[in-house]
Amino acid sequence: MTQLETQRAQKDDFFAHHPQSPLTAEQRAHFTGLDYFPENPALRFELEIEEFPQKEAVQMQTSTGDQQQYTRFGKVHFSAAGHPAALTVYQSQHGFFIPFVDSLASTETYAAGRYLDPHILPNGRLLVDFNQAYNPYCAYNDRWSCPLTPFENRLSVPIRAGEKIFHTTPEAA
Repeated sequence: MTQLETQRAQKDDFFAHHPQSPLTAEQRAHFTGLDYFPENPALRFELEIEEFPQKEAVQMQTSTGDQQQYTRFGKVHFSAAGHPAALTVYQSQHGFFIPFVDSLASTETYAAGRYLDPHILPNGRLLVDFNQAYNPYCAYNDRWSCPLTPFENRLSVPIRAGEKIFHTTPEAA
């Protein structure tokens, strides 16, 4: 089993059995695991961060109408599906955060977007691994409040890595 497969199995176990699972009891009763894209090494990057000269504080709207504060830290550039792409990197007290929506939203990926929690490598570059892309908890049910993806992080390219859209019942998949 690869490290990614192990992480995914652990996450599925957490969702199925842990009291802090984002799933409701009814959802857990029918849960057979999350749906993932196959591991895609071409969507794992070590990227330079183009830091913004002014790191402005922004309020991100959430799925429940609240706001969460982040700092617009910088931008990363990469290529996906043969097309150039860029995403803004945000920072909070918890570290770096990249919310994004790709061109598969509403069909293969969650309509409101997915998240990445990249980290700085010893060489000063940012590890951006789309295989680690995950759905926010509000993708599972509406009792969760999640930051909505800012317009600047809406990609016109597909990102076929990470978690796919969540279906509440096996028949829906």
